[in-house]
Amino acid sequence: MNMMRYQNLMVGDGLSDHRLYPFACNELSSMIDLGYSRLPKEVKVFIFRDCLSAFRLLPDMNTSAAISAANLLLKSVESAFPKQKKNVALVQFKQAKVALKRRTKSHDEDIITPSLPQDILVHIFGLLDVSSLISSSQVSRSWNLAAHEGSLWRSLFDLHFSYEVSNHIHPGFDWREAFKNECIVYNSSKMLRSGRGYCSYCDTVVWHVNFRCPENEWHFESDKVPLDPMFTHQVVNYLLGISSASDESDLAESDSVESDSVESDSDDDAVPGLWAHPKKHTERIPTL
Repeated sequence: MNMMRYQNLMVGDGLSDHRLYPFACNELSSMIDLGYSRLPKEVKVFIFRDCLSAFRLLPDMNTSAAISAANLLLKSVESAFPKQKKNVALVQFKQAKVALKRRTKSHDEDIITPSLPQDILVHIFGLLDVSSLISSSQVSRSWNLAAHEGSLWRSLFDLHFSYEVSNHIHPGFDWREAFKNECIVYNSSKMLRSGRGYCSYCDTVVWHVNFRCPENEWHFESDKVPLDPMFTHQVVNYLLGISSASDESDLAESDSVESDSVESDSDDDAVPGLWAHPKKHTERIPTL
């Protein structure tokens, strides 16, 4: 049963995706920290293989979030894996760091960030999901300015939430801040931090795409939420088959440190500076 659950999680798919790579590394780290000793041997084999894949793919990711997540994963590997597997993983990580350093140097020498007109940047950013838009805002000052364009956040708000807000709009209305507030209220910020949600239609844990199940075109709406947000430790509970409050309290004892470090530190690194920019005109949109 554990093996089937792990396969259903499709961790490997997350590792091969630039957007999901940090989330997948953090997930592997939590699995090792919280549940490795409780997992059967065949699941441990797959986790070990996915850890090696994570380190091997690191040079292709080349982002600060990916590097932070990979370093966190290495710490978990060093603390839990037997000596032989630990050494193999360490060698793979060191090779990846060398390749990453060479690629970064070459990239810095050959690439110049293009200076595009703001209207073109806004058009391009309109094709991105929430996490990618937030990451893009940290590339440069011009990208940050374009990523704060209100029309982008209004479109995202309309996509994810079903409120009628026309009566509450005023000059200078901050759609980005409004989107942030709704994410907090409906706990969807969990999915921005973990990349995971539970799809009631598919009856499984999935990597979400803009708050929707990739297998179904479900919107994240207030009146019907088939995609429930999940934290990383909840994914570990799913893998371990933990569902009762008593079972979860046992895991919570070993989870106390992880919930402070992994969920706040590493998940924040996965989507760095999620809402770190100064607030402007903030208005909570009332429920009608």
